[in-house]
Amino acid sequence: MQTLKLFTAMTLGVSVAACGNVPDIASRNAPYEVTPPSDSQPASQPLATGNTERLHAQLPMTVTQININVPRTLTVSEANSYYPKADIVWRGDPIGDRYAQITQIFDTAFRAGTKDLSGPTGVILDVELVRFHSVTEKTRYSVGGVHNMVFNLTVRRASTGAALAPTRQVTADLPALGGRSAIEAERKGQTQKVRVTNFLAQAIRQELARFVSA
Repeated sequence: MQTLKLFTAMTLGVSVAACGNVPDIASRNAPYEVTPPSDSQPASQPLATGNTERLHAQLPMTVTQININVPRTLTVSEANSYYPKADIVWRGDPIGDRYAQITQIFDTAFRAGTKDLSGPTGVILDVELVRFHSVTEKTRYSVGGVHNMVFNLTVRRASTGAALAPTRQVTADLPALGGRSAIEAERKGQTQKVRVTNFLAQAIRQELARFVSA
């Protein structure tokens, strides 16, 4: 009986660990399509890497402008607790203007993620931050956690300014390393800022791939 209990506990532990290591990029609404999205529909699942890259290469658009808006009404916390209550929690840059730092991260990431697009339709991306909740020093050097990033995305036709579909909310969750893993990653140049920026570049590619796959 004890052997059975031990096996069950080990199985559950492996399942939980596996869930914690899978990045999640999901749209609150359905992919871009003709019919308006519904919040009752299930969140989109991440595309396989191969499919994302294939669709990315075929996307019939060129991003001509990226507008990043990080509202100053969002709350910021510098508290070194496990889970500060705020809209913006970020420790990947020195203490400073967190709004400007997050704006720069999104701008760099989205430019990198869309620079290779060369389709015939010019589009403008309007991005408004809803939440950017990373991990504090206390969390990073102990248990780790999640870089939780939420933003509203609108894709507009550059020639007319008209939205190609209703604005949708995108949630991008990247597991945040903790303890020794965080220290080792830092030594290899994989800082929080590098990891988050690269992940957001992947996120925008995936969202635009859903645009044409819908």
